[in-house]
Amino acid sequence: MKLVRYGQPGQEKPGLIDSQGALRDLSGVVADIGGAALAPESLARIAALDASTLPRVDGQPRHGCPVAGVGKIVCVGLNYADHAAESGLPVPAEPVLFLKPSSSITGPDDDVIIPRGSVKTDWEVELGVVIGKKASYVEESEALEYVAGYVVVNDVSEREYQIERGGQWDKGKGCDSFAPIGPWLVTRDEIADPQNLGMWLEVNGKRFQDGSTRTMVFGVKQLVSYISQFMSLLPGDVISTGTPPGVGLGQKPPLYLKAGDVMRLGIEGLGVQSQKTRAWSR
Repeated sequence: MKLVRYGQPGQEKPGLIDSQGALRDLSGVVADIGGAALAPESLARIAALDASTLPRVDGQPRHGCPVAGVGKIVCVGLNYADHAAESGLPVPAEPVLFLKPSSSITGPDDDVIIPRGSVKTDWEVELGVVIGKKASYVEESEALEYVAGYVVVNDVSEREYQIERGGQWDKGKGCDSFAPIGPWLVTRDEIADPQNLGMWLEVNGKRFQDGSTRTMVFGVKQLVSYISQFMSLLPGDVISTGTPPGVGLGQKPPLYLKAGDVMRLGIEGLGVQSQKTRAWSR
């Protein structure tokens, strides 16, 4: 099941994509796609509906982030060994965690804003894991039971802010528009193995990232369990699980985004995003 939120920013409505690829309105079923609506029993109730009886939405409305009210985005750094190598850093013995604020979230096809004065804005295609019920001290063997579904995330990063400005990574990860999510939330039952998904990213039509979740250092089960030892994961929280090699930082010489560039990225079974970059302005 593919769940979406569509409409203008701040006015998104819940919807789903039916088996024919049509957008159907879910406003009469759930208030939004988030919180309690992501619980297993709620998703089962939505899945049991005859989608053809739901109002069809014509045209091509904007897609927002498919999850409403995201409390936190927990990101995992250096979770692909080959990406760690291109970054000149060792493969971590335990997951490296940092947070992106909810203010960085944007729709999958919205513009990405290059921050004022930035010269090192970079791209990262990542598998996002959406939590469906509270997870605290979860065993790895049970971890997937807490997952509502999966999304595409572009973990946009400003490398100067992240690496050269001191302190933690968050200041280079949390700028406005630095977390495009979507186009839809694909429920867990549709993804047989989250550790076997192809993923890619192009800039201006040139492919830079072409990898697979097979090469993660720490898989989805490990990450849900591990993170839940340090903080409760709540319904609607997103884990962004790391990126394969091919980021701008790793090019020789490094290559970064400039206003007018177009990123296009996707993950097998989870859809495609496309963002145009623009310079910051008031």
